[in-house]
Amino acid sequence: MALAAGSAQAQLVIEPGSDDRINWQSLDEFAAAHPEIEGQSFNILGPWLGGDQELFQSVIAYFNDATGATANYSGSDSFEQQIVIDAEAGSPPDVAVFPQPGLAADLAERGHLRPLGAETAYWLRENYAAGESWEALGTYAGQDGTDELFAFPYKADVKSLVWFVPENFEDAGYEVPTTYEDLKALTEQIAEDGETPWCIGLGSGGATGWPATDWVEDLMLRTASPEDYDRWTTNEMPFNDPVVVNAIEEFGWFAKNPDFVAGGTGGVTSTDFRESPAGLFASPPACYMHRQASFIPTFFPEGTVVGEDADFFYMPAPESGDLGQPVLGGGTMFAVMSDNPAAMAFIEFLKTPFAHEIWMAQQGFVTPHSGANLEAYDDPVVRRMGEILLEATVFRFDGSDLMPGAIGAGAFWTGMIDFVGGAEAQAVADQIQATWSSLN
Repeated sequence: MALAAGSAQAQLVIEPGSDDRINWQSLDEFAAAHPEIEGQSFNILGPWLGGDQELFQSVIAYFNDATGATANYSGSDSFEQQIVIDAEAGSPPDVAVFPQPGLAADLAERGHLRPLGAETAYWLRENYAAGESWEALGTYAGQDGTDELFAFPYKADVKSLVWFVPENFEDAGYEVPTTYEDLKALTEQIAEDGETPWCIGLGSGGATGWPATDWVEDLMLRTASPEDYDRWTTNEMPFNDPVVVNAIEEFGWFAKNPDFVAGGTGGVTSTDFRESPAGLFASPPACYMHRQASFIPTFFPEGTVVGEDADFFYMPAPESGDLGQPVLGGGTMFAVMSDNPAAMAFIEFLKTPFAHEIWMAQQGFVTPHSGANLEAYDDPVVRRMGEILLEATVFRFDGSDLMPGAIGAGAFWTGMIDFVGGAEAQAVADQIQATWSSLN
């Protein structure tokens, strides 16, 4: 197990007050409101290592400098196991950074997390875009069965993206679709032109199939209500309910039509997800669109400039507007696990625009905080992802990550491979539900 400790003496990356994109006043006001934490120290454990650890440490450095408190961060590549071991042993960190809300919910139910209070729940509703969604993401049943806010979302990821090469669209006369109906019409138009609309690759070694689960989750949010989505991820709505079967079949509309996907349906299951976007850059193009999360440029050809050579658009919602502007994504959740007052004050720090803007001004950070200055984004591409979050009326966490591991990282993956390989959606959904029922 790799464990890396952060230094409380990390350098301030931007001279305080020197960058007018950043709300330095919000940091000063926070520090002035919490004189009681001066000289106190607390520990934070999370999953961030490497570059993300350094970036988070840069945020902590300003907290420490402004308050006189000392926050110490340690990152672990086995966070999910370590946090449970530490909690059960009675030696948890003061603050934990959860990459998946399901684990936080489990520890809240066991009595290991401290409630963050109704005031913070209200703050999320009022200050985050789609605030009720974010509040719900951190609200769990406590040890007494009462639902309370136990986790504060900070640092988000966006998955509802479709990648394309602007030059290819321009040469062919295609326009970026603004409704889900337009997206399907464009798919049909590209095929009618004798070209291939989509590159889809589901290969991922032992995790083969997961990209299809993201597709189905995005399509659930475009064919069903957010409430149905929530019921589905908890199995209150069975996996083989007609609503879910319909979303799987909707994915099949794209993935099981050999005219719509590069390499035909066989190519969908045999192509590694890391190699899948390569077709966008072929000459002539092997495909025109690729649905994948914000991380995928890592696997674009070397030298690709995102925003120029390749770009993205929001996977659009239905024209009716009944389902709003749903966004599928992920994020990290901060929870307090001790009675240390400085730990609880750190949650208050995360509410400040500063705590978001100082990371926005560096790299790899998007936020739904409506009070954060968009000008603080150092990268215009990342800023546009942030704007997608701000325009969202509904945000939902990756559904497979909310399901039991045997489903979300097992039967759902393999079921999607079976489905693209020729199985009927209903049969696949029945099998996944049978597996889920066997867990009870």
